[in-house]
Amino acid sequence: MATITASMVGELRAKTDAPMMECKKALTEADGNMDKAEELLRIKLGNKAGKASGRITAEGVVTAFVDGDAGAMIEINCETDFVTKNDSFLALANAAAMLVAKNNPADIAALGALAYEQDGFGPTLEDVRKGLIGKIGENMSFRRFKRFAGNGKLASYLHGTRIGVMVEFEGDDTSAKDVAMHIAAMKPVAISASDVPADLIEKERAVAAGKAEEDRKVAEAAGKQPQPADIVAKRIEGGVQKYLKEVSLHNQPFVKNDKQTVEQMLKAASTSIKGFTLYVVGEGIEKKVDDFAAEVAAQVAAAKAAA
Repeated sequence: MATITASMVGELRAKTDAPMMECKKALTEADGNMDKAEELLRIKLGNKAGKASGRITAEGVVTAFVDGDAGAMIEINCETDFVTKNDSFLALANAAAMLVAKNNPADIAALGALAYEQDGFGPTLEDVRKGLIGKIGENMSFRRFKRFAGNGKLASYLHGTRIGVMVEFEGDDTSAKDVAMHIAAMKPVAISASDVPADLIEKERAVAAGKAEEDRKVAEAAGKQPQPADIVAKRIEGGVQKYLKEVSLHNQPFVKNDKQTVEQMLKAASTSIKGFTLYVVGEGIEKKVDDFAAEVAAQVAAAKAAA
């Protein structure tokens, strides 16, 4: 039986970034053979990846890449905010954005099949993702991406790592960058009121109608005469128009100068916005809420049952 020294453990940890005890166990099992121990760790890391793959990934980062008239934005998720500061995780996210821009994959599966090596893992991006799950000990996944090309120039803005915006435009670069920052702050849903999706408009109309109905009931309960139907209809439509102004980019007050709208600012700068995409990390993902007390109680109950 070979003697496992601290320097051997340190060397294996440097090569794999696996926990110290895992490195020592692998070296012991491999009788001191470094290559075999590394192979054993790769297998164990893969097993870790399998165990982690079912866990919810509601944290993460948005990254962007622009190269001339082609660019990409991607959201990659993980389980905790701690991992979003990990250099390997960030390198994976940045590489994925670049690969989308340069290769135009059809979907997440096609993206994962692209050639990429990092941290000793590969030869594909998906292999690196699985390897880093084991190395870091958390599940991570590519959630969504979009590639941009052929619709004008590109301007991107990242607010930290949680909000990303890509703007397709013609005109002044600085004004386009300002618009990207505005979008990150104000989160419009469309460029103009006429572009707002019909389902969102109908939802807002239903809300306004519900409010009008509540007002009618209150008036009747108080013995007052309800407003005429035509007045109610105008109120509802007024609420919808107010909503459209609030969520359409052109109609929003510009964040750097609220005395003018974004449309007015763009016109003064001879700039036009062709399209934009806004990603917010974890948007729409249901996060797991841990109940520590309940978890401890469950473990105690399980221990008593086994006794």
